[in-house]
Amino acid sequence: MTAVEGPAVLAGADLHKRFGQTVALAGAGMRVARGEIVAVMGPSGSGKSTLLHCLAGIVLPESGQVRYGETDLLQLPDSRRSRLRRTEFGFVFQFGQLVPELTCLQNVALPLRLSGLGRRTANARATAWLERLDVAGVAAKRPGEVSGGQGQRVAVARALVTGPAVVFADEPTGALDSLAGEQVMKLLTDAARESAAAIVLVTHEARVAAYSDREVIVRDGRTRESVVLT
Repeated sequence: MTAVEGPAVLAGADLHKRFGQTVALAGAGMRVARGEIVAVMGPSGSGKSTLLHCLAGIVLPESGQVRYGETDLLQLPDSRRSRLRRTEFGFVFQFGQLVPELTCLQNVALPLRLSGLGRRTANARATAWLERLDVAGVAAKRPGEVSGGQGQRVAVARALVTGPAVVFADEPTGALDSLAGEQVMKLLTDAARESAAAIVLVTHEARVAAYSDREVIVRDGRTRESVVLT
């Protein structure tokens, strides 16, 4: 695996976070270059998902820094961070987290609609992504009517439809069998590379991490990668 050279599109440094008395992060940090796929690995409870959530601005650390390009993510108001998550970031979670009341097409179009794009244009872009990920046939179905693998492809389409700079994938194959998981990972990484999107990939599976350019190991809330932001 060869790391992508270039300036960081996203970087976190010296991140600390507690949940009650439980220490989730104790000085963790990592950098991600544009177009780079980084696997975040470590044992259960090591702080992998908390690190991802801090980098995405979903969870605010008690201390440390997170920069997206030249933007200090932690200094932005909630509304700005929410807008970034709709337009600049994409998300794929273990169970997809699709909206059950909406069709698959409507789910993929949702971030575009929330950003103010018209229905016809949003649906056209969503349809193109469903076709690209070979799930156009489930466009009119609701998430409960499709297989797990199909649902994750729909979730990948939703994550990529806005043309994000960074995709956050938290155990994206954890609920899938081996074959469906391999298919989803290939589609996700191929599509991200074509659009030069970076991926922060949380996983505990070596076969999933093999799709990355490099790995960052998290143990006891710390990472082996030392990052200093100036």
